[in-house]
Amino acid sequence: MDLHITPPEGTRDRLFAECLERRQVQAALVELFRRRGYTEVITPEVEYYDLFVRAGSPLPQQAMLKVIDRSGRILVMRPDSTAPIARVAATKLKGLPLPQRLYYDQAVFRSGDAHDGGSNETAQCGVELIGAVGRKADVEMVALAVDALRRCGVEPFHIEVGHADFFRTLAARLELSAEGVEQMRACIEGKNYAALNDLLADVDPGPARDALSRLPYLFGGVEVLEQAAQLAGPCKSLDYLAQLYEELDEAGYGRWVRFDLGLVHQMDYYTGVVFRGYVQGAGRPVLSGGRYDKLVERFGRRAEATGFAVDVDAVGSCLEVEPPRLETVIHYGQGTLYQALQELDRCPPGTCELSPCRTLNSTLNLAREKGAGRVLVLEKTGRRWLEV
Repeated sequence: MDLHITPPEGTRDRLFAECLERRQVQAALVELFRRRGYTEVITPEVEYYDLFVRAGSPLPQQAMLKVIDRSGRILVMRPDSTAPIARVAATKLKGLPLPQRLYYDQAVFRSGDAHDGGSNETAQCGVELIGAVGRKADVEMVALAVDALRRCGVEPFHIEVGHADFFRTLAARLELSAEGVEQMRACIEGKNYAALNDLLADVDPGPARDALSRLPYLFGGVEVLEQAAQLAGPCKSLDYLAQLYEELDEAGYGRWVRFDLGLVHQMDYYTGVVFRGYVQGAGRPVLSGGRYDKLVERFGRRAEATGFAVDVDAVGSCLEVEPPRLETVIHYGQGTLYQALQELDRCPPGTCELSPCRTLNSTLNLAREKGAGRVLVLEKTGRRWLEV
């Protein structure tokens, strides 16, 4: 009987170049975050399910990977890093002054639909700015998101910015029920234009209705804000985005910033500016974040906050990283291990390795099999190079 040993559905092994891509992205992001004054925190890989219920997590229950502890309580593999960090900020860091700049480099675990080919495990690097409110904090966060992708070397890319209150303001003008607002939000998020028009068919004509019907199409450059204002009339969230862009543009970030007023995902979670990052060649957003002013307070400490997470592997897949090529195999004799290790450490990583073989002929055969071009022979009487 054949025994097929494979990883569980939704997981996979990552080899060689993929590992280098992940580590390269992580190193670039961590170095940037530390330079900008962010300090690392690591939260447990398992949390109580109740934590995410209390946080009002936008993730559906079926998206969480659950286990049961010995007392029968439901645990989940960490599906999100923001809620656990909010818990930490409200409890263990409660005595420290605000704002607090925190970063993380850890995986999140989410259960996708069966056989959809997605991954249940996602490596993320992200930041949370706890206790900072206002335009300066939002400008800092969007600028940091731009710099994060720049440091990773994934040009061309752009950041799409929206505002949670724009949709809420339009929906409030129509006096829709909570169920109607949620249905409309789902249609806009899913770009389901036909269903959106059906929902709006019974709504009295007016600027708010016209703006909502056009919301999925309101994306592009800064001119989108003017188009939205013409449709919806005066709106504080549009004014705020215009001021945000002005500051970013003055600082040289305008070329990477676009707007998408149809960013209405997870509306109960986000409370202000929301944004996503897109890289040419990636099939999904590689960065996502926004303002969530009510989350930390749910754990007992009032502190407005904003942040974002980078999908490390999605960014890494846009890079062209080649594993180093083995060039040299070192064959060393009795009493020359120290010299062999010195030679090995002087070579660029991955280009040289020690031979475990006892005979020189075996080392030469090993070098040929591995594609190395030469063998360095170290003996007590001296050294010599052999071409393979």
